[in-house]
Amino acid sequence: MSSAEVHSATDEKNDGIPADLLELTQAIEQLPVEQRIRLLPSLRRVTESSVRRRRILTLVQEALGQLRLDMKYLVFDLEATRRERDEYLQKLNDMGAGE
Repeated sequence: MSSAEVHSATDEKNDGIPADLLELTQAIEQLPVEQRIRLLPSLRRVTESSVRRRRILTLVQEALGQLRLDMKYLVFDLEATRRERDEYLQKLNDMGAGE
């Protein structure tokens, strides 16, 4: 993989790549070809791993946000159910006391 290929690949994914990795990519691109050839596969794996972790983190954060919202709805529903139960028990007690 040439440095131009790595550079174009990083341009496409820059939003998900930490600045440190972008700096490392630029530093590796300045190295002699022999060293670049040795380092580029590792850099690619690290970059892909970083992007994948960021995507997973985003999915987990979205799932947690949805879970929090679902919990709020469940708590609201539970409180409404308890209020309804208490109202029916009160009506039942009033009917029993009225007889």
